[in-house]
Amino acid sequence: MQSGQKYHANNPITLKITIMRYLKIIFYTIFLILLVIQLDAQSIVNQGIKVGNKAPEIIENSVLGRPIRLSSLAGKIVLIDFWASWCRPCRNENPFVVSAYDKFKEGNFKGGKGFTIFSVSLDRDLNAWKNAIQSDHLKWETNVCAPSGKADYVQTYEIESIPSNFLVDGNGIILAVNLRGEALAQKLASLKK
Repeated sequence: MQSGQKYHANNPITLKITIMRYLKIIFYTIFLILLVIQLDAQSIVNQGIKVGNKAPEIIENSVLGRPIRLSSLAGKIVLIDFWASWCRPCRNENPFVVSAYDKFKEGNFKGGKGFTIFSVSLDRDLNAWKNAIQSDHLKWETNVCAPSGKADYVQTYEIESIPSNFLVDGNGIILAVNLRGEALAQKLASLKK
């Protein structure tokens, strides 16, 4: 505006500035609404052991004696598999688990890239556990043991009998519980992109 000109609402420059201000306000309002919706959606997912819940954290020692966190596998589809070397039904399930691992470990899924197993053994005899890992060809690196099954997370997951398992997505959300036999491979196939 040149000096001496008066401010007029009908002035095209003034109109553009006013429109730009309103567009900025609308844009920021939409942005804030979407942010609030996203935060609410994230808070809706409760930790628990039912389908749709976020799987509780597990931290346990591996075969090498180093602690491994379940959450370290974020981004992958993970089968949390509770078992023991002395449990015949568990050992009978292991060939199905190994087969699914071999077939899907490199897969792209809705909700994760790759598939792995987080094997939680309830063995008291660590040598028997290690021998069973070798004998059953449990080749993934996330084999952990909760000696005597008294770890807090065993109670959190309400493990009353084994085998027991939970399939979780890359965000740790439980997708299925207690998949047996070919049901694991079928579920994984249904999740493929």
